[in-house]
Amino acid sequence: MDIGTHIPRGLKNAIVEWFDSPIRILVLYGPRQAGKTTLVQAALSEYKGKVVSLNADEYPVREALSQGDLAKLSALVQGRDLLFIDEAQRVPDIGLNLKILHDGIPSLRIIATGSSSFELARQTGEPLTGRTRSMTLLPLSVAEWSGVLTPFELSRKREEFLIYGMYPALVKFPNYTEKAGVLAELADNYLYKDILSLGGIRNERKIRDLVRLLAFQTGSEVSYSELGGSLGISKDTVIRYVDLLEKAFILFRVQGFSSNLRNEITKKEKIYFYDTGLRNAVIDNFKPLPLRDDTGRLWENFLMAERRKLHYNRRERVDMRFWRTHSGSEIDLIEESEGMVKAWEIKSGQKNARVPPAWATAYPEAPFQVVNERNWLPFLGA
Repeated sequence: MDIGTHIPRGLKNAIVEWFDSPIRILVLYGPRQAGKTTLVQAALSEYKGKVVSLNADEYPVREALSQGDLAKLSALVQGRDLLFIDEAQRVPDIGLNLKILHDGIPSLRIIATGSSSFELARQTGEPLTGRTRSMTLLPLSVAEWSGVLTPFELSRKREEFLIYGMYPALVKFPNYTEKAGVLAELADNYLYKDILSLGGIRNERKIRDLVRLLAFQTGSEVSYSELGGSLGISKDTVIRYVDLLEKAFILFRVQGFSSNLRNEITKKEKIYFYDTGLRNAVIDNFKPLPLRDDTGRLWENFLMAERRKLHYNRRERVDMRFWRTHSGSEIDLIEESEGMVKAWEIKSGQKNARVPPAWATAYPEAPFQVVNERNWLPFLGA
């Protein structure tokens, strides 16, 4: 049995529920190879109507979907109840054409997926304001893996998860050398594809070097000025590149938390990779944990990315931040949702930590917990 095809994805039920929603257009974002097509197909297996599926990577499909003429667009979906467009960002003026279909055939449901959130969002944003529901699919999560593995089995795979990450394509390769090869190919062929083609970036070497520098600094506060100095580019260019990398689901930023206390740091940002395997491919380091000098950073990155996936898959609106004061007190993760604040300190092994006195004084009502190897599975919803 191919276990990869049997791991239940957290967003499937949300898509199935959308089949009965008055909102007729669903946009599914996510990085390449995260399993968007497989997820949609799994959800469509429970759809009772007739479906037409089109892949916009194919030129005839792009040409047909960009005509801007209701009569011609209607011919594509005649006799169908739902239109599924994969890689929709490849279609010129996709937002306008979807609006024409939506307004001309109000009963038609449309699912559009895209691995380039900045391009698809740009094209669909204004024309489809108020007409869409959006979701984001990231690589497999620990919570999703818990649908097929016991807590004991998950604990045994912890090192593999940290080193090789969570991309679905890796599941069918039991050999670690093959996993590393898949990740290297993913990094080379897909990592920069959307950014270079859609972000208007001419100097591929600079952005590759930037990603490598960020991979070594994961979990640390970054200075865009220092990064620019190291790369020979301006601070503003670095910020623009990081923004593109975030919109392509390669990395994400975490800002400082503050309630306006004078000694809290808020202007700095930390950067984490959505997938530790891809991060390790960037720096070409797939060594086992005992042979690494970045195990602590890798563990922190893994937990932060997995926690973010958990919130995405549960459709939860949670603001994730870190906390640090000028005097050196710090906490790795602060979550704020619906007026509630919670604090988490990430530790490797079975280490413990006490709540910083400055935090306890400023936020006495906020729960504080340590996340380590003893309780990481419940922390990640497994």
